[in-house]
Amino acid sequence: MVKEVAVFLDAEGTSASLSDPGKVVVYRRANGSWEIDREKQFSIGHARGMRELRLGMSDMLQFLAGCKIIVTRSATGVPYFELEKGGCSVWEITGRPEEFLDQVWQDEERENLAVEPEAPAAIPVPEETSPGHYFISIKAMQEKNAGVSSKQVLLQFVLAGNFKSLAVVCSHVPPWIEAEALRAGLAVETEKLGKSEFKVRVVRNC
Repeated sequence: MVKEVAVFLDAEGTSASLSDPGKVVVYRRANGSWEIDREKQFSIGHARGMRELRLGMSDMLQFLAGCKIIVTRSATGVPYFELEKGGCSVWEITGRPEEFLDQVWQDEERENLAVEPEAPAAIPVPEETSPGHYFISIKAMQEKNAGVSSKQVLLQFVLAGNFKSLAVVCSHVPPWIEAEALRAGLAVETEKLGKSEFKVRVVRNC
């Protein structure tokens, strides 16, 4: 298996948000080290309109080719949705590639080999705090890297939309939630509560 990880980098060589100008660098593992295989400049955040944004993401996916792992500082909305639709695994990490490439690859392999959790009761579920209003905290789960993703916990609940509002406390905002909520006709509000603590409210549009 070819070991490749792509990273979206800024001019200083650290991971960048897809909303900022930067370049995608695809690293390939060979002879015990990561080497640059290919790179290309992208300015997705400067796209004028949805059509241009989707074309830019299509261009990025073609450039990634067989590389299905990409690291950014932040990926939300349409860019995240297009990467996921293209079969990519998206990681949000701040830092330089040499600091995290090995860990990302190892974690990705571990996730691919992971079996279903033996104790499903340990997975948090939204609790109804008042009629139609739900609350859930996934902060501890994210910080412990418990082998359960935010998407596994929340996606079906969000897509079902059987609620007036859902408040989610988290250590980082799940990058998929905005795109999926919009697709389900829901609104998303994000509030920073403190360092590494956010509240995301998913609300049914009246």
